[in-house]
Amino acid sequence: MSRADHARFCHVEGWSQVRRARGTATSHHETYELGLLDGRVLRTRISRPVNRDTYGSSMAQHILRDQLEVSRDEFWRCVHEGVKPDRGQPEAPAEALPADLAYLLIHRVGMPERQVAGVTREQAIEILTEYWSATPPG
Repeated sequence: MSRADHARFCHVEGWSQVRRARGTATSHHETYELGLLDGRVLRTRISRPVNRDTYGSSMAQHILRDQLEVSRDEFWRCVHEGVKPDRGQPEAPAEALPADLAYLLIHRVGMPERQVAGVTREQAIEILTEYWSATPPG
């Protein structure tokens, strides 16, 4: 595992590069963070320059286990194939409502979030059309 592989993993999975308080990059390492659904934030550091220099086996194992929290197979699948590790993040359903439509149903119409979750796009448009037709302007 090289520094460049490490950086590619972070880029593919969508880690954010950490900046100093002044907004500039750190000088000795590139530092990345990834927020997880459970509230934890993973953090990893890549020594500069980010190049093809490889880590020793114990350092690579430490990075995989303690910083990236992935298996060796997950790491290489991400680096070579662009497959992000499964971190338990739910996929949006194919027919998910656009956020602005859900917002209007909840905050204008007054529908409970649980009810909005079961509404199709067509139903949402119909509900909003009826709401606006019945609501006097102003």
